[in-house]
Amino acid sequence: MAGKMVLSARLQAVADMVSKGFRVCDVGCDHGYISIYLAEQGISPSGLAMDVKEGPLGRAKEHILQAGLEEYIRLRLSDGLSAYQKGEADCLICAGMGGRLMRRILEADPAKTRDFQEMVLQPQSEIAPFRKFLREEGYLILRENMVYEEGKFYPVIKATAKAASREGQKSQPGQEPALADRFGPLLLGERHPVLLEYIKREWENSGKIKSALMASGSGERVLSRLRELEEEMADLKAAAGIYGYSPKTPKEELHDND
Repeated sequence: MAGKMVLSARLQAVADMVSKGFRVCDVGCDHGYISIYLAEQGISPSGLAMDVKEGPLGRAKEHILQAGLEEYIRLRLSDGLSAYQKGEADCLICAGMGGRLMRRILEADPAKTRDFQEMVLQPQSEIAPFRKFLREEGYLILRENMVYEEGKFYPVIKATAKAASREGQKSQPGQEPALADRFGPLLLGERHPVLLEYIKREWENSGKIKSALMASGSGERVLSRLRELEEEMADLKAAAGIYGYSPKTPKEELHDND
């Protein structure tokens, strides 16, 4: 590894959320790239890179040694936060895992989780249920971002349970919880451009699935899935409306062209 660490767009979005001067704990560190970048850039004074498997920790160790950062970044074998001691870090990073697993990690030891000043989270699946979990457990979303890389959309959430960090934070009036959970309250509130591209792609994909289902028959399973799609597309249309954009079905587009 020559020169300073250069991150992918997905990982850069995570690193950009970390507050300067905060010690980090990266759960599921994989290659250790984020901890290395934060140390090299002078953003974080120390890092704790943890993973449940020996393989990723071995790769992270190689990269940390190559970067000459072994005095700044410690490695630890850990299932979630099990090997973490409360107070060792200010910022928790969880990236590159599903929302269900991320929730399990946060729920396993709330005393540890709620002690962090901030959490930077990048769930890659079950995103709406994960946002709902944060909301219902009283975590406040401080910042959100979304990036597009190699054909995939990646949301990033910066959250906290700290009362001091919650003061003065703006709410997003008029947002239905289900809509905010699915698309992100701040992404919607700020009309994030990448989110709009995500909405457009989801609308197109849902329309194709709907057309295929309608052509396949009228069994109960088909009808049930069609009802689900109608609900999903209604949410997409509502979210698009926040941008002043009105997506149309293929039938509507044909009608407009007549």
